[in-house]
Amino acid sequence: MSSNTLSSLEIRAVSGLAGLYGLRMLGLFMVLPVMPLLLVDFEGATPLAIGLAVGIYGFTQALLQLPFGWLSDRFGRKPMIYLGLLLFILGSLVAAQAESLGWVILGRALQGMGAIASVIMALLADLTRDEKRTQAMASVGISIGLAFIAAMALGPWLAGWFGLSGLFWLTAVLSLLGMLVLWRWVPSPVKLRRHLDAGIDPGQLKAVVTQPQLLRLDLSIFLLHLLLTAIFVAVPGLLQEAGWTLTEHGIIYLVSMLLGFVAMVPLIVIGEKQHKMKLLLLTGFVLLAAGLLILLLGGWLLLAGLWVFFIGFNLLEASLPSLISKQAPVVAKGTAMGVYSTSQFLGAFVGGLAGGWVLDTWGANYLLAAAALACLLWLLGLLGFQQPRHLSSRIFHLPVVSGEELQAFQARLEQLEGVEEVVFLAEEATGYLKLDRQKLDEDELDSLLANQ
Repeated sequence: MSSNTLSSLEIRAVSGLAGLYGLRMLGLFMVLPVMPLLLVDFEGATPLAIGLAVGIYGFTQALLQLPFGWLSDRFGRKPMIYLGLLLFILGSLVAAQAESLGWVILGRALQGMGAIASVIMALLADLTRDEKRTQAMASVGISIGLAFIAAMALGPWLAGWFGLSGLFWLTAVLSLLGMLVLWRWVPSPVKLRRHLDAGIDPGQLKAVVTQPQLLRLDLSIFLLHLLLTAIFVAVPGLLQEAGWTLTEHGIIYLVSMLLGFVAMVPLIVIGEKQHKMKLLLLTGFVLLAAGLLILLLGGWLLLAGLWVFFIGFNLLEASLPSLISKQAPVVAKGTAMGVYSTSQFLGAFVGGLAGGWVLDTWGANYLLAAAALACLLWLLGLLGFQQPRHLSSRIFHLPVVSGEELQAFQARLEQLEGVEEVVFLAEEATGYLKLDRQKLDEDELDSLLANQ
C-alpha cells in the first residue's frame, strides 16, 4: 500500500465518522431557520424565550465538550459517542412532543448534552496513521460544512411539509442512523492513544486560554456564532414580512450560502498564498458588518445582505481553524482546538439569548444594527493581532524510542533549517513537527526521517 493512500480501515474510519458528524449536524441545524417562525404559537412563546430555545444547545455543548473528551480517554471513544447520540435522541423526542416552549427548551438542552465532537475527532485520530491525520480531519470538516448548507436549505422545506415536530422526529431518526454507522462501519481502535493534535490536555488549558493570540481567535469564533444565532432569531421573520413563504426560505439560504462560498474561495487562496491571514480576518468581520447593514434596508436587499453576510461567515469559518493551528504550540494544539470549539458553542448560546432579548425589547432593526456595531467594535480588538508565521505541521511515526537515541534524533531535527518546533510522544512512538517550508529542505528532512 502506498503511503500516500488511505488504507481500507482508514477509509472506513474517515467515511463513517465524517458521515456520523454530518448526520448529527444536519439534525441539529435544520431547525435553526424555522424555529423563530414555528414556535410563536407555543405556550410561553416570547422572542426572548424563542431565542433561548434556539441557543440553549450551545450552553450544554460548551459545558460538556471537554468532560466528554476526558471521559472517552477512560471509558472508550465509542461508548461515549453512543451515550452522546442517545442524549441527542432523547432531546429530539422531548422537543418533538413538546406542547409548550419550556419543553422545547429542555429538549434542545438535552440535544446539546450529546457533546461528542471532540470524541469523534479523537477516535478518528486513533484510527488513522499520523501522516494521514490532516487529510482525515479535513474530510470531517468538509462534511460539517456540507451538512450546515444542507440543513439550512432543507429545514424550511421539510418544515413546510411536516412541521417543527416532524423535524425533531427526523433528527432522532438521523441519530439512530448514526449509531448504526458507528456500530457496523466504523472500526474499533486497538488501543486509545494520546494525540497532541486531537486530544485535550488539562495541563495545557491555562497556557492556551491566557495566550493573547489564541484568545483573540477564540473570541472571534465566539462572536461569529453569536452573530449567526442572534440574527436568525429575526431573519426568518423579516423574510416572511417581505413576502417569501417558509418553503422559499430554504432556496434563499441555499443560494446565499453557495454564492458566499464561491466568493470566499479566492479570498482564502490569496490570504494563504500571500500570507495575509490577519487581513483575511479583518475582511471577514467587515463583510459581516456590511451584510448586516444591507439587511437593515429590507425588501429584496435582504437577499444581497444574506449573500454578503455569508461571504464573511464562510471566510471566517474556514480561516479561523487554520489560524488556531498556526498559532498554537505543537504540544497544545488539541487543547487549543478544544477551547476554540467550546467558545463557538458558547457564542451560539449567548447569541440566541441576546438576540431574543434585543428583538423582544427593541425590534429586528435594532438587533441587526447592534450586530453590525459589534463587528465593527471587534475590529479594534483585532488590531493587536499579530500576523501569524506561515508554518505547517507534520506528524510521523517515531521508530526510535530509547532515551539517548531519542535525544540525539531530536537534536538533529532541531538543527535543520526550517524546523521550528519538535515534540515527541515516545510512549506512542509519534513525532510532531512545525515547519517553515520556505526555509526547509524537504529532501533532507525526508532522508533524516527515513533513516531512523
